[in-house]
Amino acid sequence: MQATVRYGIVGLGAWGRCYANAIQQSCLTGVPASDVTLTAIATGKEETVAAVQAEFPDAAVVADHRNLVTRDDVDVVAVVAPNHLHYAICTDALNAGKHLLVEKPFTLTVEDCEALIRLADAKKCHLMVGHQFRLSSLWGKIKELIDDGFLGRPKYALIELSRNPYRQGDDGWRYDQKRVGNWILEEPVHFLDLACWYFEKFAQPVSLYASANQSGCTSGTGQNAGSAAGSTIPELYDNLSAVINFSDGSHATVAQTLSAFEHHQTVKISGTCGALWAGWSGALDRTRHPDFFLKTFDGNQCHQRNNEVVTVPITKMTGELYELEDQIALMADVVRGKAEVHCTGKDGCRSVMLSNAAQESARTGNVIKLT
Repeated sequence: MQATVRYGIVGLGAWGRCYANAIQQSCLTGVPASDVTLTAIATGKEETVAAVQAEFPDAAVVADHRNLVTRDDVDVVAVVAPNHLHYAICTDALNAGKHLLVEKPFTLTVEDCEALIRLADAKKCHLMVGHQFRLSSLWGKIKELIDDGFLGRPKYALIELSRNPYRQGDDGWRYDQKRVGNWILEEPVHFLDLACWYFEKFAQPVSLYASANQSGCTSGTGQNAGSAAGSTIPELYDNLSAVINFSDGSHATVAQTLSAFEHHQTVKISGTCGALWAGWSGALDRTRHPDFFLKTFDGNQCHQRNNEVVTVPITKMTGELYELEDQIALMADVVRGKAEVHCTGKDGCRSVMLSNAAQESARTGNVIKLT
């Protein structure tokens, strides 16, 4: 069994640095941080190599990702570059025989996702997509309750995010439609994934309808400037509501606004025998000191409602920084043959398909058939 799993990171923006820190602080039970190491970084820019090398003196720093994926001291390539670069980087990494941890969205198109899945199979490389919410002690507990039958059969879900505008990203890539793809791929892709993950034991998505608009803001500075930028770029929506219809008649609504403040995520699910409500709030999405809760109602007393509301204890801290650490450690265990990936290429491809369907529905006003 491989003792130390060696990571190479492609892309070192704000989230790439979170990856670097997570590799150094990996905390999944049974996987000490010393068993995971960062050996190489590709910055994408020759002019940043020296500064990044000073910041990470123990890693080899290069500009071109092709000089990273061919290194003998890299086992896993973590792709944290802007969305439009994912396909090319993943292709090069797989052709070099490297395992892949690729940030969401997997790629910009279903066709590219499917090509990478085939290539990973041909090269016998592990492929994991970074939907780290699946590892959350909070959002994961909901999945556990649903699969255990706590709600009976789920019939309705509301997954909602209210937050401040997006960061611009390096060179403003997140506000460039050619590079981001669309904003539904950028963050609502997480919540579309959660909806299908929660319902997948019972039904599959068959159609989707979405409505979206822009904030209309014409000025802004600092953190709120993102809303102004978003409001003037076609099809980069500030406000989104998408309804996924499932094969058994159930449905889930995914809603997001970038025209609000702080970072507040809510999940509400009702089933044939009960309901639950969970929430997570922080000043920013990457806070290490959030507030969160999970409440359930009548889950194990089908048809005998007594109005009992139970607060479910969540003892492990949750938030995307914590889940990222667990994701890094989990991938190391996957490489060692001790675990399975939490989000497969097929899962990531489905989320891309749903995101692009939502974009098309919002643009045309049509219901999009998914099967």
